Amino acid sequence: MDLCDNAPPYIRRIAPYQPGKPISELARELGLQESEIIKLASNENPLGVSPMAAVAIPRAIAELSRYPDGSGYELKQALSAKLGIAAERIVLGNGSNDVLEMVARAFLSPETNAVYAQHAFAVYPLATQATGARGIEVAARDFGHDLDAMLSAIDRDTRVVFIANPNNPTGTFVQPDAMHAFLGQAPANVVVVVDEAYQEYLPAELQADTIEWLREFPNLVITRTFSKIYGLAGLRLGYALAHESVADLMNRVRQPFNANSIALAAAEAALNDQAFVRRSREVNFAGMAALTAGFRRLELPYIPSVGNFVTVQVGDGAEVFRRLLRRGVIVRPIAAYGLPAHLRVTIGTEAENARLLQALEESLHD
Repeated sequence: MDLCDNAPPYIRRIAPYQPGKPISELARELGLQESEIIKLASNENPLGVSPMAAVAIPRAIAELSRYPDGSGYELKQALSAKLGIAAERIVLGNGSNDVLEMVARAFLSPETNAVYAQHAFAVYPLATQATGARGIEVAARDFGHDLDAMLSAIDRDTRVVFIANPNNPTGTFVQPDAMHAFLGQAPANVVVVVDEAYQEYLPAELQADTIEWLREFPNLVITRTFSKIYGLAGLRLGYALAHESVADLMNRVRQPFNANSIALAAAEAALNDQAFVRRSREVNFAGMAALTAGFRRLELPYIPSVGNFVTVQVGDGAEVFRRLLRRGVIVRPIAAYGLPAHLRVTIGTEAENARLLQALEESLHD
């Protein structure tokens, strides 16, 4: 018997998460200069790192010989003050996917199930499967969450519901009234995770005080990240907001020192960099308008998005992806999300967006 046959079957069946292709890898494969390549595949901030975070990072280096503050006290205090929530209700993670997995480990087991939508973030089924729980994928409605169908899918064995809002990779959005109504109808013994990784990109008219809902719904968990608008994807820092008892359970399965010293210092500084956040939003809105106008000109259907990315239908997604790679442009194929005819494109700088559209037009006619 092979040693690995001793691993639980549900672990052996996991298909590992596939991240966006790195610039260095494409450079090696095609013999390109890294400076010639643009990456619009991983929903990173095209403006780079928050300037205030960039100042804080060198200061933190002097203490790298010491373990980080395992409780993340200073960052939790900063988040508490900014968000108006008690520090005891904040759980820090190595990216928001870490806190998503904490929810799964704390509440799921082989006798239970989790509900999530078709075309939703790949970590939801992965985290579910890693616990041996059964995943219930609910068919999407217009590429987004069908909340009525998700509510109907909940049964006596359901312990967690995952909802990405805005959704990745489709960019769709559940209106606040509909989300609040869902929370009011979901069983109180089912944890509802609302993943708000792209919340800061929402236009003002779609913003809602979802944190206030935590007082009304003890089974609500909100997850957010510093990877997107704050430009700290490489440092991996996310957080969850939850009822004190839920946060306590999540912390019991949290790995010690899961947030490193530099990430903690950078995140605390970035949290106060509102000028950078405003500029990032402005660049994103302008870039979204430019890309969608370009897709219309090329007669390519796209899914309206409120994130920092847009998903466009190109026919054979895998082939167009390869053609773009040869032109030094990296985007994200999403066949694994059930969308083989689509590509997900991150909003870049003005120059990057223009180059993407030019490369895409050429690739469609190869």
